[in-house]
Amino acid sequence: MLLVLANDVLGAGGVVGEAGSCMIKIGFYTAHFTVYQPQANPVDEYCEDLPAVAKTVFVLDYLHNSLKDVAVDFRIIKDINGLGQFARWENIALIENIEAQTVFYQTVGPQKLEQLTFEYAFVDPGAYIGIVSAGHPSKEIVYHAVFPFVVGGTGLNYWHALLAIVVLLQLQFMYSRGLLWFPDLKNKFQEKFHRSFRGKYRGTLDE
Repeated sequence: MLLVLANDVLGAGGVVGEAGSCMIKIGFYTAHFTVYQPQANPVDEYCEDLPAVAKTVFVLDYLHNSLKDVAVDFRIIKDINGLGQFARWENIALIENIEAQTVFYQTVGPQKLEQLTFEYAFVDPGAYIGIVSAGHPSKEIVYHAVFPFVVGGTGLNYWHALLAIVVLLQLQFMYSRGLLWFPDLKNKFQEKFHRSFRGKYRGTLDE
């Protein structure tokens, strides 16, 4: 079973890897968050990037009973502004026509079940942003969780790429300062070079 964890909590809420599982934080609410692509990868679970452009099932298992008493909205929009991992609710709130970017929206009222399931069949690969909203049970407050993800990608997100760049720069710096040295590799290269040089110019040198 493959479990792909998100990297951090975004804004006032988002998806985070916690104790080997995925959690979504919506204000003070929390829920287990799991994503499936049953037609493409029947046994794999995700909570961030999705490898296939296919039918996708999003599952929220409530960890707060009060979530059953409020309406929960689930929205998926295209990340046409390129917010990526930096997406926050403040960015979403500034979108003038969010419906134009929305590919999926569903709201579920108060219910007895402690689990919510949303299904959407993606048509296009690319960057998306998921938004889960839930109100306070007794106050006029609405909480939001924002989580960016990629569909049909390699699974390497911004933070993976950034980490690779940082490691490469660090290795280059250490090598330039003589802090990183591979004597065996250097000796083998020099030996191979000299052997090739002598073989190529042996006739000239003998003359």
